[in-house]
Amino acid sequence: MTPLILAFGLVVGLSSNAVAGETIKPADVVFSDDGVTTPLVATGTAQAGRAVFTDRKLGNCLACHVNPDLASEMFHGSTGPDLTAAADRYSESELRAIIVNAKKIFDGTLMPGFYVNSGFQRVPDKFAGKTILSAQQVEDVVAYLRTLTDN
Repeated sequence: MTPLILAFGLVVGLSSNAVAGETIKPADVVFSDDGVTTPLVATGTAQAGRAVFTDRKLGNCLACHVNPDLASEMFHGSTGPDLTAAADRYSESELRAIIVNAKKIFDGTLMPGFYVNSGFQRVPDKFAGKTILSAQQVEDVVAYLRTLTDN
């Protein structure tokens, strides 16, 4: 009877971890026609996402994108699309897919995959196997971009 109880306890423990929402690893992200529908972590916050968006050492999103919400920030780029009302143009799943790896969404884009950790050439050892943003930071940026509406 003890092995059965132990096995049941392991199954319950594993299922509760899955319910708690483990981080999805870069290799396990699933792209579909709708984007990336499964969040990488349980939730993101718009305030943290705004900070990542403006941080020149993290997302550095302003280097390529105009964002009127951040008009007080200097040096908006024009390489990427204007993000005015981005949430009106893209669903949450599409925004997540674009941030995770825009190259899977837009042919020929210059935007890097922010949640990709393989397939690069000539990567310094200190960056090998690492992503630009963490799963939490991706979800935070998605939450922030969802606030950019015309409403």
